[in-house]
Amino acid sequence: MENLLTRARLPSLNALRAFEAAARHMSLKKAAAELCVSQSAISHQIKALEAHLGVALFLRQARGVELTSRGELYYPALHTAFNSIAEATALIQQRESRNIITLQVYATFAIRWLLPRLSRFQELQPDFQVRLHTDQRDADLQHNDIDAAIMIGEPPQELVAEELFRANMRPVCSPGFLAREGPLTEPEDLVGKPLLQVYPSPEDWPNWFAGMGLGSRALVGSLQLESYEVAVNSAESGMGIMLGQEPYVAKSLSAGTLIEPLPGCTVENPNRWYLVSRPERWESAKMRTLRRWLKEQIADDENLAPIVSQLKG
Repeated sequence: MENLLTRARLPSLNALRAFEAAARHMSLKKAAAELCVSQSAISHQIKALEAHLGVALFLRQARGVELTSRGELYYPALHTAFNSIAEATALIQQRESRNIITLQVYATFAIRWLLPRLSRFQELQPDFQVRLHTDQRDADLQHNDIDAAIMIGEPPQELVAEELFRANMRPVCSPGFLAREGPLTEPEDLVGKPLLQVYPSPEDWPNWFAGMGLGSRALVGSLQLESYEVAVNSAESGMGIMLGQEPYVAKSLSAGTLIEPLPGCTVENPNRWYLVSRPERWESAKMRTLRRWLKEQIADDENLAPIVSQLKG
């Protein structure tokens, strides 16, 4: 038997979608809203479909639309067909993404901590592939196809979250800056000095000053920078004092490109680090693998392990 697809020219897919949505809602307006087009565009598509078929599918009435007998015959078949297409598409995408972990992190966290460890993850977990996104903003998991994100600060209530670690903040600068601007012996000595402020985190310096008993000082005249990575590089070049925290400055402190001018003047950042995900993805095999690996890496980091042990205590 000859295939029907070879014997008849099918109507426009857009016209079929317009009719199916309008018939399902029994409303041209609702169909237009669903398909993100104008109501007149829906009406035009349906009229084109009716012209192609040579039959009327809707009765236009003052109160809205009503299916004709031909429309009632046509709608269930199209509804089933579109559902089948949607299910098949979801199945293919699920199989494609089953072993891909889409993770969003801040750029500085990726550069300073995550990227040096990811190659080891791929060695240990060859069945999984990490697709890394970086952004200075917090991830929008509700509207983007992201499995998980590492973020600092209170997670949105609609997400599942697990605390990873807390960070301590302390002033750091280059040796050359301290030689030029020092000596710095007390927290008060920082008042009036060139301070580097990461403007997406405006409370860092005020929180540190408050923790030192100096009140929540406004940073008048501080240099405003877009990220901690820029702040680290600026501090290393001698431009000012930044408020360093784990895991951003550990490598620079170890290398001696940054030093602590006020050893011991440390304040815990009230904003904690979390891994977050949507509830329906939290218990997937790839998310369980990622969570286990992250916690192992954090526990093995000598700069973070003491902070983690405080949490568990």
